[in-house]
Parts: sequence; structure tokens; C-alpha cells
Amino acid sequence: MTDQATDYHELDAALERCGSSWNAGQAQGYLCGRLVVSGAAGATLGIAQVLDQVDPRNALHRECEAMLDAMCAQTWRQLVERQSEFELLLPDDQESTAVRAEAMGQWCEGFLHGLVSEKHSEELKKRLSGAPLDDVIKDMLQITRAMASDEEDDEVEEAAYVELVEYLRIAAQLAYEELADFRPATEDVLPRETDTLH
Repeated sequence: MTDQATDYHELDAALERCGSSWNAGQAQGYLCGRLVVSGAAGATLGIAQVLDQVDPRNALHRECEAMLDAMCAQTWRQLVERQSEFELLLPDDQESTAVRAEAMGQWCEGFLHGLVSEKHSEELKKRLSGAPLDDVIKDMLQITRAMASDEEDDEVEEAAYVELVEYLRIAAQLAYEELADFRPATEDVLPRETDTLH
């Protein structure tokens, strides 16, 4: 059985229904950042953070938790395999470039939050502030501030969007490689198909 891809709109709707303040792109970016720095344990804590304002007794909480857990397992597998399979969770091509660009900025915002959400050792701070990760962080900060312009040609905007998504995909994989020393060694063992992060 293969991993079932998480649908952006389904997860986004589920998060809204259960009362989370996060959207799907932010959530994947955040949990991806947690995976990069501290592996599955960090991502599990991250799921709790995404659902922090939701009553755990609520059936919708359990629905969202299951969806987030499945998304994390899928993202983890993609990063561990190192075969360029990692994909950002963003709206599909039916949405306007402006909507997708905004979601991409929110993904970056979530990822950066995930990188700095745990107590950092001096060694980790040093690694994040040095090449190549310092450039990745600066670029993502720029993307969070970027907005599609109504004055730009649609084809130009679309090409720029596709290029940035590809850059972010590679940047996340690079960060996973660069911060391997900060995760338990077992984190790089490919999880079984039936494994979840809990």
C-alpha cells in the first residue's frame, strides 16, 4: 500500500471545522520544519501545537489529528527517501496564482516557525546562521513578504511561482540533510508503510 497524498483543500477545511487557527499550508510547513530539526518526536509535538486551541474531546479534533499525522508520515517518508519526492502542500492549479503565492508564503512562515520552535543549542543556532541554511532562511523570509502583483503578466507570474515552489522543495530537502546531526540516528530509517509518527 502506498502513502495516500494529502489534499490541501480537504485538510484546510478540516482544520477550519475543528477551530484551528492554522491553514493546511502553514501546518505542513510548520510540521516539516519540526521534522527537519527534531524528527518524529518534534512533529508529534507540532501536531499538538496546531490543534492547541481545539478541545481534544471533540470528534473533529480526532479527525484533524489523524489527517495531520498521516500528512507527517508522508512528508517524513519523502524526506527520508531523498529521491526528490518531497512536495509542498499547496492549493492546486485551479486556484489563481495570487492565491497559491499567498499559500506558499504561509508555508514558508510555518516552516521557519518549525525551525525555531524548540529550544536551540548553541551548535544548532550556529548551523542555522551559517551557509547554506542562512541563505535559505533569508529567502523564505522574503517569500513570506512577497505578493503576486495584478500588474504582472499571468504567464510571468506562473513561471515565477513554479520556480519558487521548486526552490522551496529543494531547500527543505537540503535543510533535512544539513540538520541530520540534530535528529536521532533512527530518524533516517525509512518508516514502514503502516507506521505513523505516534
